Amino acid sequence: MEKIELSKKGKELIKFYERMSTEGYERRDGNYINKKDNQSSSFSSFELRRFREILLPYFKKYNIKSILDYGCGGSNWELEGFDIKSTKSAKEFFLLEKVFLYEPALKIDQRNKADCITCFDVFEHIFISDIAKILREIFKFSQKLVILNIACYKAAALLPNGENAHVTIRDPFWWKGFIDSISINFPDINILLFCSTGYNTIQIFECWKAKEWNQTTKFEIGLNPPKLIGQPKENNKDISLTKDQFLAIIKNYAGKSLENRDEILNLLQD
Repeated sequence: MEKIELSKKGKELIKFYERMSTEGYERRDGNYINKKDNQSSSFSSFELRRFREILLPYFKKYNIKSILDYGCGGSNWELEGFDIKSTKSAKEFFLLEKVFLYEPALKIDQRNKADCITCFDVFEHIFISDIAKILREIFKFSQKLVILNIACYKAAALLPNGENAHVTIRDPFWWKGFIDSISINFPDINILLFCSTGYNTIQIFECWKAKEWNQTTKFEIGLNPPKLIGQPKENNKDISLTKDQFLAIIKNYAGKSLENRDEILNLLQD
């Protein structure tokens, strides 16, 4: 399959991410993350893990046996412990036979056709002029299902030039409309879209494929509102904690499981 050609700015961004993966990066809060020492960094975490229970039914429904993790970061599909309860790896948990990885910042390129393409926390890092061509490439590699998670908020990380690492921040419905317009050319591919408006606040659009629009007898194609996960509840009562009380709560929560610990580390990065 012919490889896409990124724009000049797109290529510059890849070089920035390569530097960040090896040298580290500065955060908005003024702290510096050393990539060689910090194992909880963006290039070491497996973001898909916290969605595993939501995704498993779709892997079963569409009989997914192979995946391409597009923009995989440091995701390790072979490593045990992906699922806390069973200690299974991601490959075992999803009953996969083949896993392909693609991460240009780490010079990993196993791009290949697969039943499912997963793309987590990638598109917000892409220069806007390159989004359409990259999305089309993802659809071309997919044989059944495309799963996207896109952050719609500013990153904690800064690029080497001082700009925010999330260079394309848009509303979830903007992403839904953009993906709809591309999916028309790939009518048989199912799409599952997650849009994160905060690390723990996620909007999930109902799984769809463009072919269904042509099969209906109606001209009007409705748009179901996304399902909200982690939407903060209103609370009119302020709670005051001392520094020691706050640290004790965090320490207790993080000590209950590895997943809780990773959640705290990710929140600190945001």
